[in-house]
Amino acid sequence: MPAYGRATRDDRGQVAIEFLGMVPLILITLAVLWQCVLVGYTFTLAGNAADEAARAGAVGGDCQEAGRRHLGGAWSGAEVACPTSGDMVQATVKLKVPVLIPGVVSFPFPVTGEAGAVKEDEGARP
Repeated sequence: MPAYGRATRDDRGQVAIEFLGMVPLILITLAVLWQCVLVGYTFTLAGNAADEAARAGAVGGDCQEAGRRHLGGAWSGAEVACPTSGDMVQATVKLKVPVLIPGVVSFPFPVTGEAGAVKEDEGARP
């Protein structure tokens, strides 16, 4: 009987030790998932800003200001270009992807969103 009681004492604390060993893996996994969310969100922001910029340019508004207006403060360093060719307004928005915390450090490569819209004729509006 003493051997049985002794065996149960040897297992005490095992769960705590295993949990402490898994904490770094859990934190790294959460950081990688959060970075994936930031990359996806940056692509979404770039596309939306390009759409808004193209719409503003199509009706004669300030294309670059419209593209920047729809971005958060962490993505304020956006490059917005609005070249026109014929009856088309094309908008290109370049954003840098933040590293874990938006507004602090960014990756060196940009994410690009592009959109286009046909210029609206001033006389066609009601």
